[in-house]
Amino acid sequence: MFAIATLALFVVMSLALLRGLIGPSIYDRVLALNSFGTATVLFIAVLGFLSGRPDFMDLAMLYALINFIGTLAVLKFFQFGSLGDTATDDNPEEQQN
Repeated sequence: MFAIATLALFVVMSLALLRGLIGPSIYDRVLALNSFGTATVLFIAVLGFLSGRPDFMDLAMLYALINFIGTLAVLKFFQFGSLGDTATDDNPEEQQN
């Protein structure tokens, strides 16, 4: 049963990568890579269950957190052009330095 789940996850991962390669817009590609990351989290969890190592769940949760933060960072970069706050012309105290 879990072998079927693993095979299905490989199919989902390959379709997500294909969508990431041929996506017409950058947002389609980011969504496809996020879906690939989610499938990877599920794959790590199933692999940990099959091998009898529950500590793989910690790795899966860590990868899910990195996937989430990475997706937000990429979307912020494409929307604003940078990841950090830059000084604006609104604060005259910063311009005196």
